[in-house]
Amino acid sequence: MSAFHFTSLAHLTDLHIRHPGETAYRRVDTAAYLRKSVDMVQGLAPRPDAVVITGNLTDFGQDEAYAHLAELLAPLTMPFYLLPGSHDSREAMRRGFPAHTHLGDGPFIQYAVDVGELRLIAVDSCTPGESHGSLCQRRLRWLSDELDACEDRPVILALHHPPFQTYVNVVDKPSLLQGAEELEALVELHPNIQRILSGHLHQAVTTLVGGAIAMTAPAPAQSMRLDSDDNRLAQWEVKPPALLVHTFPGTGRMVSHTVSSARL
Repeated sequence: MSAFHFTSLAHLTDLHIRHPGETAYRRVDTAAYLRKSVDMVQGLAPRPDAVVITGNLTDFGQDEAYAHLAELLAPLTMPFYLLPGSHDSREAMRRGFPAHTHLGDGPFIQYAVDVGELRLIAVDSCTPGESHGSLCQRRLRWLSDELDACEDRPVILALHHPPFQTYVNVVDKPSLLQGAEELEALVELHPNIQRILSGHLHQAVTTLVGGAIAMTAPAPAQSMRLDSDDNRLAQWEVKPPALLVHTFPGTGRMVSHTVSSARL
């Protein structure tokens, strides 16, 4: 009997890597947490076909931090695909990962690649120097063309900013995605979209956008507490590293798992 085969995509986000030896908030060793997440991915059975990382790769977008990140991701034995987040620099990303030709050289980092039977379409939602996201007409036209080109393929969309209201007000108020309504209208026209993946929130949240399941992934290190109070600053806590794994059997329904390194 032949072995059952499916396509598997691991989803990481919000790594916030700094210079070697430097901690975030003077106490969170984001590099150490990322090492645990990389070990988790390598230890999954079966091993994912690819990894997508939806932005905030570094904390300040500096060249040395991207060089450090490249070293931390080097143990991955499968392709990994990067997206910029609100803390990232497109130019420094490209310098830090020169072999990743899919990052391109234009004003945005957008690309479409095959992951097994899936088509991964990565959309740049960043606004330089700002926390909020934006999908301008140029980016939306590019996405529309890519979706039209693969109407017969199962698709995963990936971007940094969640294209929906999260009800965590310290995220929603400064960071709502401009162009989210136009994105949802596009999604409604393409029922082959299996998932919409994003980050920015540092916790796992699921909803529907245009009839497709939209998910944010947890961060490897610091997590944002659920808090809808307008008058409080962001509340952070450190949890065991966690990531999402999306499995597609070729026909039927995609299944998404939250995977943590916590052990009894």
